[in-house]
Amino acid sequence: MVKERARILVVGGGYVGMYTALRLQRRLKQELRRGEAEITVVTPDPYMTYQPFLPEAAAGSISPRHVVVPLRRVLPQCRVIVGEATAIDHAKRTATLTTLATAEEGTGTEQLSYDELVLAPGSVSRTLPIPGLADHGIGFKTVEEAIGLRNHVIEQMDIASSTRDPAIRDAALTFVFVGGGYAGVEALGELEDMARYATRYYHNVRPEDMKWILVEASDRILPEVGEDMGRYTVTELRRRNIDVRLNTRLDSCADRIAVLSDGARFPTRTVVWTAGVKPHPILARTDLPLNERGRLKCTPELTIEGTTHAWAAGDAAAVPDVTAVPDATAGEPGKECAPNAQHALRQAKVLGDNIAHALRGEPLETYAHKYAGSVASLGFHKGVAHVYGRKLKGYPAWFMHRVYHLSRVPTFNRKARVLAEWTLSGLFKREIVSLGSLEHPRAEFELAAGGKAPHNPEGNPKGSS
Repeated sequence: MVKERARILVVGGGYVGMYTALRLQRRLKQELRRGEAEITVVTPDPYMTYQPFLPEAAAGSISPRHVVVPLRRVLPQCRVIVGEATAIDHAKRTATLTTLATAEEGTGTEQLSYDELVLAPGSVSRTLPIPGLADHGIGFKTVEEAIGLRNHVIEQMDIASSTRDPAIRDAALTFVFVGGGYAGVEALGELEDMARYATRYYHNVRPEDMKWILVEASDRILPEVGEDMGRYTVTELRRRNIDVRLNTRLDSCADRIAVLSDGARFPTRTVVWTAGVKPHPILARTDLPLNERGRLKCTPELTIEGTTHAWAAGDAAAVPDVTAVPDATAGEPGKECAPNAQHALRQAKVLGDNIAHALRGEPLETYAHKYAGSVASLGFHKGVAHVYGRKLKGYPAWFMHRVYHLSRVPTFNRKARVLAEWTLSGLFKREIVSLGSLEHPRAEFELAAGGKAPHNPEGNPKGSS
């Protein structure tokens, strides 16, 4: 049993952070009730984003509010602090935080003490010093970015429909996606599908007027689903007149011109960057050991090497892969587990159990997970999957994609809402409304009060065209 009050600090409210806190909430139910343990979750947002659903949210198949899980609802026994950890001194068992309150109070930061530390800040987009990328690139890692991209694509179609300048029209209807992993391929597939559907409501924009370009630096896309399914995906995308360019890099997107390493130049107002992720910057501001890639060195029990009372999992952690069967995604024995959602969800379960074991003086479990498979959506009724050695494509793969991810969405309430939306979307037509003005909600009032509309990259008031 826990003898003294154990203060558990969870840094991050993503997959690992939320599921670890949820597991601890269940495993330490009696200790929490008796006041012998407390769990604090520090997260930049008061919700967890279920990222596999971002492409469908961007395409309008799922409402944005159903892609996120409110942490305070699913973690009623935990203290949720909306803020960020800016530094961690594990030797002193303290974390330095910035919160909404410290910003209002002008104090800058506050110190939070803990006994057990769970570092699960996840990852951030890995960008390169490409000219113009910081000014014109669009990310695809948050629900805000997904909905912003949806609004942006529809706005470009509005611009193309109303302009008389052929150069502006061509740039507006050219969409460049950089990165051939899950995020890039699924976002491209869903948005192209949505835009093609939307053209039926434009009198002068046809599907063949649009250029969709996928740029991938390696010689294959979707490595997670296997080489055969990756080749099928390339064929399927090209059949939809999507320009897939392998062994190609983005050299510049300055002046709204995408310049590729193969010499191609595309005037465009849309460059979506999904070319990988890197560990969260907070890891570099701790006194904990990191590997050459900047990830935390971990043991198979999910403790941080060379320390006590410190744990990690997910994208931020280099967890040894002890699986007996090597494969493309899970890795090989002696190597690290891949930083993906499949590992993160399962690691969180073991991590929560092991913290409970440690507090009770029980033996720790080893994390070992055999690869089950991968699924990817390429648009409505289109997909690829490689599950338990079986290869699926088209509608069966798309159906498997939905079934798998629906089963992984936390809480019955969220599952029911997503299922209801899918059912209704099959009965009614898609919504193709752009709500870009949501990004600048005070613009209308500021104009009425004699002010100026906020600047936005398109040069249109309120973010809409």
